[in-house]
Amino acid sequence: MPGWSGKQTSCNSHQMKDLAYLNKYFYKYRWKLIPGIIFVIISNVFGVIPAQVIRLAFDLVNENISIFRLFNDFEKQNLIYKTFSYSLLLFGAAVLLLALLRGIFLFFMRQTIILMSRHIEYDLKNEIYQHYQDLSMSFYRRNNTGDLMNRATEDVSRVRMYVGPAIMYAINTVVLFLLVIAAMVTVNVKLTIYSILPLPVLGMMIYYVHNLINIRSEKIQEQLSKLSSFVQENFSGIRVIKAYGREAYIRRRFGEESERYKHTSLALVQVQALFYPIMLLLIGLSTIITVYIGGIEVINGTITPGNIAEFIVYVTQLTFPVMSLGWVTSLVQRAAASQKRINEFLQSQSDISSSSQEKISLKGDIEFRNVSFRYPDTGIKALNNISFHVKAGEFLAIIGRTGSGKSTIANLILRMYDTTGGNILVDGTPVQQLNLDSYRKQIGFVPQEVFLFSDTIANNIAFGESSLDKDKVEQAAKDSAVYNNIAEFDEGFETMVGERGLTLSGGQKQRISIARALIRQPALLIFDDCLSAVDTRTEEEILNNLGRNMTGKTSILIAHRVSTIKNADRILVLDSGNIIEQGNHEELLRLKGAYFELYEKQLLEEQQLDNI
Repeated sequence: MPGWSGKQTSCNSHQMKDLAYLNKYFYKYRWKLIPGIIFVIISNVFGVIPAQVIRLAFDLVNENISIFRLFNDFEKQNLIYKTFSYSLLLFGAAVLLLALLRGIFLFFMRQTIILMSRHIEYDLKNEIYQHYQDLSMSFYRRNNTGDLMNRATEDVSRVRMYVGPAIMYAINTVVLFLLVIAAMVTVNVKLTIYSILPLPVLGMMIYYVHNLINIRSEKIQEQLSKLSSFVQENFSGIRVIKAYGREAYIRRRFGEESERYKHTSLALVQVQALFYPIMLLLIGLSTIITVYIGGIEVINGTITPGNIAEFIVYVTQLTFPVMSLGWVTSLVQRAAASQKRINEFLQSQSDISSSSQEKISLKGDIEFRNVSFRYPDTGIKALNNISFHVKAGEFLAIIGRTGSGKSTIANLILRMYDTTGGNILVDGTPVQQLNLDSYRKQIGFVPQEVFLFSDTIANNIAFGESSLDKDKVEQAAKDSAVYNNIAEFDEGFETMVGERGLTLSGGQKQRISIARALIRQPALLIFDDCLSAVDTRTEEEILNNLGRNMTGKTSILIAHRVSTIKNADRILVLDSGNIIEQGNHEELLRLKGAYFELYEKQLLEEQQLDNI
């Protein structure tokens, strides 16, 4: 079957190519790996020598038992017995000493190679996490959180098993095989050949089984990612699940995903369950052959009975390496599958990159020139050839229906995405030419979907700061009209926020998010419809505070309510990715167009609420 063989060889080649990514870490920690290999060799030398000591002891017993009987009823028999006993005691002490020395070097072996694997695990996790942070928003829209987490945790753990235990036992197996086979050949070539006769059969079986292990390991990892994503998503949306009484449905779905994972895992276990008994059978067969052929050689006078005992020890010593071949190969196959998944993300390039390392001082002049944008993952065209100019220090408001492109403008200013047409100029410079890190640090952004970390309120407000300044935190809370709410909590600013702000109301979360933006004293402040969950009175208080804080600074406010934006220097009205109207509040009302209709509609709704 030449085609099948070529396919398997190609598969193994690709697997080693995936694992070759780790070679840089082996080079980095070479002064842990090289001593580890030396300790492996030394420990195995001390492991092989006891077999020769046992052979000497066995031959001593065999040769001296007849002499002992020869001096039966003579006084010298007692002397021979004592000499014989001391000799055996000496051999026993030698075996124990060699075992102790081997144990010491095995300890050193683990302290170098296994320690190296932990360092590589640490470095690889940090590299993956750093790369995750460098990737653009489009990457996160394409991939789910559970899969991202699984590659940085479960996959890295499997790779660590390759760079640590798998490599350690592989080197140990090779060294022990070479030493044992060399020792066996020096005694009797014929007996050596017969003793290791079952091993090629075992090797072919391992070759076949490993490919099955690799395929089924990849399926396990894929299903584990799906299961992790499912659990993560449902824990995040537990409030919705409970509100709709869908616990039973979710449990059933979880059971189905778990069942698929169980089946994929059992498929791998079935292969391994068949593999190990066959392996033990072949090893036992080697022992039987050794005793039979060895007995014939003793009769022929080519070896001594002690050599049979020596060979049995050698075959026993080969038992663990042969057994570990399957385990080590399984580790390598699973690590290759995991490293392939890791490499897929590490080789992903960010759509957004910073072309300049020069720090900037942001003034806040923003200009859109014929900007169009289409989301890369969905193909939806969000903006269509729009142009506007916000001068430094101006207050720009953007209003429009849901899906009109308002949030897209905010994302493009922050350069979460790059335009698919036209240019965005910041202080007269194309945004692509700015130092991205320096640019974003001078922007205060309040997203439409508020996200709070599982931390104290104070740390959530001071998230964008390098240090926690209590006075600045409190002032930001006052400016965002949330200070009084926080003061009512038992632990005040040290109150722990539940995951995603679960312990707070929608309005409180929004105002804490506003405080997080205000504490930075940004040159440019962007509000993405972040006042929707606060009442009109609180909204007015926040806007008045912003008026004081943002004097001379650029602010862009995206909103649905006209009352929120009527004091803006300029208002853009968006519809289906186009600017259909622009001007200040009075100018737009005089046009009696879309803005006027929206204003009249919201004014009528407010009057109806007042009458209730």
